[in-house]
Amino acid sequence: METLAPPRVLDGQQRSWLERIPVAYWVLGILLLIMPAVAGDFILFQVFGWTFILGMIALSLMFLAGYGGMVSLVQMTIAGCAGYMVAIFGVSAIENISLGWPWYLSVPLALIIAVLFGTLAGWLAVRTEGIYTIMITLAIASAFFYFTRQNYVIFNGFSGFNGVLPPQLFGVDWRQPVAFYYLTLFWGALAYGVVLYLSRAPFGLVLQGIRDNPRRMAALGYNVVAHRVAAYAFSALLAAVGGILLTWQSAQISPGTAGIGPVIDILVIAVIGGMRHPIGPFIGAFIYVLLKTFALDALVSVGLSGERFQLLIGVGFLVIVFWSPDGILGLWEKWQRAKNRDPLLDRTGEGP
Repeated sequence: METLAPPRVLDGQQRSWLERIPVAYWVLGILLLIMPAVAGDFILFQVFGWTFILGMIALSLMFLAGYGGMVSLVQMTIAGCAGYMVAIFGVSAIENISLGWPWYLSVPLALIIAVLFGTLAGWLAVRTEGIYTIMITLAIASAFFYFTRQNYVIFNGFSGFNGVLPPQLFGVDWRQPVAFYYLTLFWGALAYGVVLYLSRAPFGLVLQGIRDNPRRMAALGYNVVAHRVAAYAFSALLAAVGGILLTWQSAQISPGTAGIGPVIDILVIAVIGGMRHPIGPFIGAFIYVLLKTFALDALVSVGLSGERFQLLIGVGFLVIVFWSPDGILGLWEKWQRAKNRDPLLDRTGEGP
């Protein structure tokens, strides 16, 4: 009598990519998709929309620092550059400067210019290490801020541009809360997925090898400078998309959008969330947006100046970094290890 063979158990490589997605990710995805059914317009547009945008920009920094070991302070500047290019080449209320080109010309051109700008900044920065990389990217960010503030012919000086709106594509007003929520959710999820894929692709693995030991990777035949510059180019694309969405959300772009304060805020967001995984920047952005949106009102309601908000952010940053240098993700990993620790083991790690 013929017997049926037992079902074959598939290992991690043989299972489909859908089967390898954790249950928590499915739950989070479903919650985000149905969020407009339970959340108001302000939460969708201001809280979640802003979270996804800042998360994308911080994700570009996380990709460079977490996988490449390069801390860049120019990511918000790249986002501002993309926003300015959309305003200059597209439609805005400053008709004497804006060229009024359609979105299918202005948006790709803005992305190309922002990526070239980020690639050039990376080409200069990769020739330095440590504190010098931070200083040169900060110098580029400062130069861009003061140049846009003082230039009135192209960037309209201190006032910048207003009336910069997303196109009415497919008959949808993409600045309406629900539409804008799904727009930012789509690009944020796409950026997260691409970064996660690249981290396990040959390029990402080589980049991580360069982060750990650049001399050994160079001895193996890899072009260290080329890989680092390519990483800057990719991160610039992420920041540029986030910058265009940020400009559409606020309907304006000015020097303050890419000022020194927002440049530092992106670093704080990435560090608070955690640099080990692409989800970290979005966690940090969510915490930052909640504090920026509600803590500021709370300070004003008790008679304190709104400027104290930066002090609140700084204290929170110090507390998180003190308890976990790896941010919220590091705290989560510590909690998981503590929960899974065998209670029968003593402090020395030995049984009773």
